[in-house]
Amino acid sequence: MDALRRPAIPEDAVQYKLFLVQPDPSDAEANEKSLQQLLENILAEIAPLLVQYIWQHQPFNLTYHPEKGGEPAHLGGVTVFGDNVEDEWFIVYLLKCITCIFKEVAAVVNDNDGQFLLIEAAEHLPKWLDPDSSENRVFLYQGELHILPNRLHPGEIGWPKDSVPTVVEALEMLHLHTEHCLARKHIRSALARRLDGYPDKIQQNFHHAHCYIPAGIAAVLSRSPDLLAPAVSAFYLRDPLDLQACRTFRTFPPDTRVMTSVKFTRCLYAQLNQQSFIPDRRSGFTLPPRTHPQYRAHELGMKLAHGFEILCSKSGQSSSVQEPSVSSNPLWRGFLDSLKKNGYFKAELEGSARYKDLMMSAENFFKQSITSTHRPDIYNPGDEVFKILKDASYSLEDLKQQEAHLPPEDSDAWLDISPQELERLLEERGGRGVSNSTIKTVGPENEEQEEETGYSLVAVTQGMKSFINAMSSHEGAEFPRSGLSEPFNFDPDAVTSALDRLLGNKDDELDSDDFEDDYDGDEEDKDEEVQNDDSVEQTDAETLESLRKYMDEMDHELQSTNIGKSFSQTNKVGNKSDTTKSSSVTAGSELAEEEIQPLDVDLNLVTNLLESLASQAGLAGPASNLLQSLGIHIPPDADKS
Repeated sequence: MDALRRPAIPEDAVQYKLFLVQPDPSDAEANEKSLQQLLENILAEIAPLLVQYIWQHQPFNLTYHPEKGGEPAHLGGVTVFGDNVEDEWFIVYLLKCITCIFKEVAAVVNDNDGQFLLIEAAEHLPKWLDPDSSENRVFLYQGELHILPNRLHPGEIGWPKDSVPTVVEALEMLHLHTEHCLARKHIRSALARRLDGYPDKIQQNFHHAHCYIPAGIAAVLSRSPDLLAPAVSAFYLRDPLDLQACRTFRTFPPDTRVMTSVKFTRCLYAQLNQQSFIPDRRSGFTLPPRTHPQYRAHELGMKLAHGFEILCSKSGQSSSVQEPSVSSNPLWRGFLDSLKKNGYFKAELEGSARYKDLMMSAENFFKQSITSTHRPDIYNPGDEVFKILKDASYSLEDLKQQEAHLPPEDSDAWLDISPQELERLLEERGGRGVSNSTIKTVGPENEEQEEETGYSLVAVTQGMKSFINAMSSHEGAEFPRSGLSEPFNFDPDAVTSALDRLLGNKDDELDSDDFEDDYDGDEEDKDEEVQNDDSVEQTDAETLESLRKYMDEMDHELQSTNIGKSFSQTNKVGNKSDTTKSSSVTAGSELAEEEIQPLDVDLNLVTNLLESLASQAGLAGPASNLLQSLGIHIPPDADKS
């Protein structure tokens, strides 16, 4: 029911909140003032990371939210990241940095899947922690992941898993018992691996490519590189009505095209590059032959021009509502002072070209993170394009002269991935490896072969046996876990209760007749008990023998059928496993007289698994999924026959 009360987070969106760990419950005005000041300081601190960042759909934004519904006042926001999931993890990195720098705040982050931070470390979580018990328990605090522990007994530090703490109660426990709330090392390591590479990963995620685009688009991107994302999205999500505006190209005529270098994110570049599109003949855009050395630049430029033209066609430039200047926002002055204090302008002289570029980037970031959040009705990327075209002055001749000095393009080899590389990435993302329980000593004659194949058949059989023997609950099968079991807790009452259930309680054995009858019949009772025990044992033995005979008769009947032929049996004479199926059999009468050989369970298991893998033809299937879950990697079938 709690999940039904929580507001739904949009798909492909991430929600984040920053709470004061020690708010003043008696002074709401002081809390609001502290949060507003904190907002300015946070934006100034993270501005150097964000001013050059290109968001897929929406930027990172923080606004003040007053107390509501038992949730204390906080800073929060929602960012739709679309197809680029790296935007979501970059926000997680930002929240870690914020909580590390500003020790007085704790962050909560969720998406439509819930606690996706826990999903990343799912293999290392304690068994009691699930989506139902994780609400208001997971925080980023002081730069680390914290989880409120489960309280099993009164007086322990933690919170019972069957109840949900309020945000205020959770923050109080987080502040008073920070060390006890710190997540386990394996959980924190899993999150650290996912965030590995930041902040350098921001630059690694960019892709620079040459594009043959109209001069107006080159001028717009030089002033505001972040407008590339809505233009690519407009082309990527186009419909027939959008393409009607691309028949004449009134805003960006094709005869003004120049060659320039454009900075994409890898996601935006892949979206633009992978779509096949033929321009309308009336548009004026023509492409050279595919063998032309600059064909890719012409094609990318044509697609990008269509995206910008679609943006401008949806512009509300005729609207009477005008966007206020950045300087009119009351937060701008404090934000600018914080930038200067943090050395954002890098000792550049005010009025220099570099200073103006940094100032323009800061204004764009401020408008995205503050202005567009407070006034979403007046922000339109098409309007921003027209505004830049109106204010910018550019020369077509100068842009053509710069073509000879363009930086080299980045290689797009990352678009092509081999099956082996894909397998490696999946294993890294899954965090799986061969467990210690599957490592076995092999003979010298098999060591070289197993090093070449990269797997052991013994590991396959041992892994399957461990899976079959593992204890599971009503919630489903649980894969064997090594080194991840819960801490051992000894409960004397539980042990006593279990022994009573197993051996039978003495009180349960008493009968009312024992108190009423007082005759001396102990010897007779003992004789009756012995006779009853003998009869029970005899009955059990007869039942077992009858069942054994029944199974033997069934084996004889099935031996001559296809089912019997499909299993490999142990050769008692040679004491070796027969590695091939029984393909030739004698007559039925002779088979009945033969002694049935026991089955080689390990050999049949491996044979059936390998046959199932071969029938999957390299695709996902039950056998590969099961082995992958057990941490066992089977190489592709080398026998193409």
